[in-house]
Amino acid sequence: MKKIIVTSSELAGLFDLPIRQIQRFTLDGIISPVTNDRPYRYDLEVVCPQYIAHLDAKIIARAKTHAIEELEERKLRAEAEIKEAKAAVAKLEREELEGKMHRAEDVEAIMTDHVLYARSMILAMPGKLAIDCANCQTAAEVSEIIRKEVYHILNSLADYCYDPEKYAERVRDRQGWDIAEIAEE
Repeated sequence: MKKIIVTSSELAGLFDLPIRQIQRFTLDGIISPVTNDRPYRYDLEVVCPQYIAHLDAKIIARAKTHAIEELEERKLRAEAEIKEAKAAVAKLEREELEGKMHRAEDVEAIMTDHVLYARSMILAMPGKLAIDCANCQTAAEVSEIIRKEVYHILNSLADYCYDPEKYAERVRDRQGWDIAEIAEE
């Protein structure tokens, strides 16, 4: 097979590039001329694979650059999400410390205490009312004594008031804060 030797301008036409670009490729060692005499002449069988290898290298470099940029973008997004989450947690903690918000476990514990208090009052009723009811002559008197005690218990439950200090105390306990230490500071 006969070698096909072409000039810089012919090679530029084949590759659809300016002649200066062909000259730059030659100076950079991307493509090799057949001789070092000017004007350069090129063997197409040698130059075509060299140019294709150069294009492949550019594509790979661009792909790597794109992949790195994508990873950096994902990293920045993840860092932003972490900062947003930390800010949200800090806001919730501040609201808890200010008494504007309570943890579910604190509400559950205080309500459980309240229910246990009501339970103990109801369980104490028979013993408390037994003597009073034993002295009664009629069912209406027994009924009135029981009704008064039930109303007393219900009024006690209805009189329950939200006490922010109870919640603040639970927060201090959970955080391990000692009021004496805080007062000293």
